[in-house]
Amino acid sequence: MKPYFILLGIEIHYYSLCILLGIVCAYLIIMKEAKNNKYKEDTISDLIFYGIIFGLLGARIYYVLFNLDYYLIYKEEIIKVWHGGLAIHGGIIFGVIFVYLFIKKHKLNFIKILDILSLGLILAQSIGRWGNFFNQEAYGSSVSYSFLRKLLIPKFIINNMKIDGIYYLPTFYFESILCLIGFIIMIYIKNKKNNKIGYISSFYLIYYSIIRFIIEIFRTDSLMIYKFKTAQIISIIMFIIGIINLIYSKKSNKLYKE
Repeated sequence: MKPYFILLGIEIHYYSLCILLGIVCAYLIIMKEAKNNKYKEDTISDLIFYGIIFGLLGARIYYVLFNLDYYLIYKEEIIKVWHGGLAIHGGIIFGVIFVYLFIKKHKLNFIKILDILSLGLILAQSIGRWGNFFNQEAYGSSVSYSFLRKLLIPKFIINNMKIDGIYYLPTFYFESILCLIGFIIMIYIKNKKNNKIGYISSFYLIYYSIIRFIIEIFRTDSLMIYKFKTAQIISIIMFIIGIINLIYSKKSNKLYKE
């Protein structure tokens, strides 16, 4: 399967479309939640717009820095994000920094905004992961066809995971499904009567950290720091922050007040 199609003489990459679809869905979810919480639409719309720019920029910079030897040789590839190469952890880091500065300027509740953004983010991740399917990337170790069938993976995914005659574990698929499940759980948490500010963002940090740490065990194309997988290191840090956030969400703190 080609990773793109031609429309009016222009190459349209499925990777870019998946990222775009994820962003649109996240935008709709976040705006709906912002309205329910009586935030000004213009303010949240600006937050999302610039947050997306900073997030995508951070995701690309993060990926390029950890593949610097390659990009120093092929400098023209740096801007070709449609070929793949957006690291979600880089996007989260840059995005959170921007959100904090934005929230501070507009005097909004930082943790409450993170709760709202987390709902959209995990859904966007679930959708965006399918860009890896079309680019045939973010997969795990080589496995047999029969093994993949036993996992009840759809046949069209298995077929596209046959690269140079070898079948690979579609780790992007597992992450996408688990992120979607996480989104459903977060909606459930949001609707519970005893839900407090900080619960949703805490769940996201803890849940996604566990998912990504485990997924990285099987991936063969991970970004590395020496002999350590960067995604696992960041996952541990995010997990700890999630636990701290959960503890403080139950206590009186200016970041958590309505």
